[in-house]
Amino acid sequence: MTLAFVFPGQGSQAPGMGQALAEAFPSARAVLAEVDEALGESLSALMRDGPAETLTLTQNAQPALMAASLAAMRALEAEFGVPVTAAKYVAGHSLGEYSALAAAGALSVTDAARLLRLRGQAMQRAVPVGEGAMAALLGADLDLASAACAAGAAHGVCQIANDNAPGQIVISGAKAAVEAAIAEAQSLGLKRAMPLPVSAPFHCAMMAPAADAMAAALAEAEITRPKVPVIANVTAQTETDPASIRKLLVEQVTGRVRWRESVEWMAGPGGVKTFAEAGAGKVLTGMLKRTAPDATGMALNGPEDLEAFAASYVAS
Repeated sequence: MTLAFVFPGQGSQAPGMGQALAEAFPSARAVLAEVDEALGESLSALMRDGPAETLTLTQNAQPALMAASLAAMRALEAEFGVPVTAAKYVAGHSLGEYSALAAAGALSVTDAARLLRLRGQAMQRAVPVGEGAMAALLGADLDLASAACAAGAAHGVCQIANDNAPGQIVISGAKAAVEAAIAEAQSLGLKRAMPLPVSAPFHCAMMAPAADAMAAALAEAEITRPKVPVIANVTAQTETDPASIRKLLVEQVTGRVRWRESVEWMAGPGGVKTFAEAGAGKVLTGMLKRTAPDATGMALNGPEDLEAFAASYVAS
């Protein structure tokens, strides 16, 4: 089995995530306890019980998703004997890049939790509520999305934020600029453009204050060489050098998440046949079907998922 572990981003959170793992495995419980201690509060209780609107707040969702991902990874190794080094690569979508780095040993769980709490707070503070917007251009390719953003830019910042999968591109920027970009995309023949219910315009130049905050925090964080190469969001290329990882995590705040390119590279030149999505939900597994239809995707959310995956890994 030629394997990559992938880690979800914001939007995959839901009350109850990680709970079955914590109930079943001491190693998973230990991760949640480590995150609680790092943050000085019981994030695990919020993950378990909600309410959903509080869990969805950026400053909570980001460390919570990392916690669920690392709970799955620790349990997979401790209970089933499958370490992160079973993978050829690791990668994560937006905040999931921090989960990937923690899973690969480049960041401690404590530092990842604290950095993601800060990242969520800084991203929320960067732009007053209502001034920014994001929208999904469904069915768009990069050329159409780029033309739409160029038209929107006459009204303010407007950028491609996420290139998620063929036909799924997300744009971000000033509210009026995104609205103008949607209108332009529709005039170019796009059938469906969907404004997203987000609290801030992520992954665009309006996030520059958050990037500055993360640059200061990351300068103090200990980052070591990962045990497995990490695919960086902003380059869609492998990274193992701690200095490069630090720099790219700062760029990621305002830069494009090149997820489609990352998956295409792993499934193509990288030779990956199986993608295991560790933590919460199945968003990345769903996108995989459009990006690399010949690859196999598996979501590792609960004990039964880990057991089935470990059995297939051993069998291979």
